[in-house]
Amino acid sequence: MGATSFLRRLLGGGGGNIERRVHELLSLCESLLAESGEYASMAIARDTLAAYHALDERAREAFFDVLVSRYSPMPDAVVRAAAVYQNNPTPEKLAELQAIVEPARQELFRRLNMAPGGTAALVEMRKTLLKGLRAHPAWKAIDFDLMHLLRSWFNRGFLRMERIDWRTPAMVLEKLIDYEAVHAIRGWWDLRRRLEGDRRCFAFFHPQLPDEPIIFIEVALTRGMSAQVQPLLDKGSPVAPPASADCAMFYSITNCQEGLRGISFGNLLIKQVAEELKREFPHLRRFATLSPIPGFRRWLGGAPLSQENRALLARIEDPAWHLGEVPEPLQKLLSRLCAHYLLYAKQGPEPLDAVARFHLGNGAALERLNWMGDSSEQGMSRSAGMMVNYAYWLAELEKNHERYFREHVIAASPAIEKLAREAPLLPAVEQGAA
Repeated sequence: MGATSFLRRLLGGGGGNIERRVHELLSLCESLLAESGEYASMAIARDTLAAYHALDERAREAFFDVLVSRYSPMPDAVVRAAAVYQNNPTPEKLAELQAIVEPARQELFRRLNMAPGGTAALVEMRKTLLKGLRAHPAWKAIDFDLMHLLRSWFNRGFLRMERIDWRTPAMVLEKLIDYEAVHAIRGWWDLRRRLEGDRRCFAFFHPQLPDEPIIFIEVALTRGMSAQVQPLLDKGSPVAPPASADCAMFYSITNCQEGLRGISFGNLLIKQVAEELKREFPHLRRFATLSPIPGFRRWLGGAPLSQENRALLARIEDPAWHLGEVPEPLQKLLSRLCAHYLLYAKQGPEPLDAVARFHLGNGAALERLNWMGDSSEQGMSRSAGMMVNYAYWLAELEKNHERYFREHVIAASPAIEKLAREAPLLPAVEQGAA
């Protein structure tokens, strides 16, 4: 079926203007794939991206549908080429098989990347694609190709780490305020406090997105391991001399580019920042996070508890429950359940909690739970105020990382392990009886 006929059927015959614009875009795509000259290819790639940017939401959906239907490998050709290679597994036959298996979309995206701003445009294209992926599962084929290319283009060799301070261009500082996803930055004075002498902020940048941070991390240089985040976020807190600090607290890490979701940068950044801080401050003894536990409150709703403990836990449904005197039994119950959640609640073989998966996968260890570590509205609604310290013991990172991925072993302090064992969870049979 031709592109025009396909578009007519897709749009139900009522999208003449959309049909025309998508058809023009597809014609440019075909011209781009057919062009062999470098300068002409750059010009066509620029025009192609301009035509794509001019599409509205419905037209982009139609374009993505055509990318799936017309730019995927032909199954029969793949089967034939695979059979030939199986019977004659030479390098030449392997190359022929690879050429047939690779979707034409990948070459199209490579050529689009030749245009000025092409990399940024493709990152933005994937951001748009991800928003509609649930409603259009066939688009996973496009996502696979974009991920394949973006992982190559955004590997560690292309990234540069920069320290962000008050001398950083205002354009970048504004983006930090906009992108911060863990603890909102409440304006310029808040940002300035986070960049003072007892704070550090580092970000990864890519040559093709020079003014766009890829990911950034905020660090507080403290005396002792922090248990509460509000003092770290207090704009009026006194600036402590960095020489007195013995601990670097990673209290916020934000991925800035939604179009790069699924590509891991955080583990590289944390380790490189730790090494940089160790060079600047040799007296630092500990590197740790003060991390949220975003899924804990939701998990509590289905935890198998006795009627007595469920009644006790019901007190946290009052939005102001933590402002009064919290009974000790409730504090103990929440602490034990939180330790159990972090150690034993699973998504497959890995922890259910996404933040835990990230830090434990980096080789960190569950070090300490912090009661009322985050008393903000968000902290209370997501994790009942609980926060956790993940310790980055530099000498043990590799060992912890290997054990986590090979054996799914979670490195945890004896205190957290003890709390988890004391969690009063009912067996499934008892829960049904209760």
